[in-house]
Amino acid sequence: MRPFFEEKGHTFLDNALGKSLFYGQKWKDMILGEDSGLAIDYLDGAPGIFSARFSGPGATDEKNILKVLGLLEDVAKKNRQAKFVSCMVLSLQGKVLTQIQEEVQGFITFEKEGRYGFGYDPIFYYPPLQKTFAELPPEEKNEISHRGRALKRLKDYLKEYTHHLLDA
Repeated sequence: MRPFFEEKGHTFLDNALGKSLFYGQKWKDMILGEDSGLAIDYLDGAPGIFSARFSGPGATDEKNILKVLGLLEDVAKKNRQAKFVSCMVLSLQGKVLTQIQEEVQGFITFEKEGRYGFGYDPIFYYPPLQKTFAELPPEEKNEISHRGRALKRLKDYLKEYTHHLLDA
């Protein structure tokens, strides 16, 4: 039987930390735990840590999107603020090396737009580019997304970490 971490945290960081430390018990290498999702202000942060399974058992991207749009059906644009959040925790043999959290602010649209991406991308509008994430080609989205930003910070951390190892 393969080891499996059950997400029981109350925040993205709780789950990322739990994954990193749990899998770090099994392997001696660096372990990166990540958790991410969509948080909508009007819904008190939901779907939050339940983003992937927001519509219940048998959840799909489409069902999750329809649930969000249904819950926000009569909500004005000004009250549809949302953010994508990504938390990453890098550990080594039970010791946390770094914790990273990145967010991207936007709004939930009234209908799906775009053909790229996955998850909530078709309904997440990013004001600086005046497009949904699903309207952005992958390379453009990766430059500005919550995960892209977190991975850039992780890359910078790893450069510094390996630099220290080489100097030691």
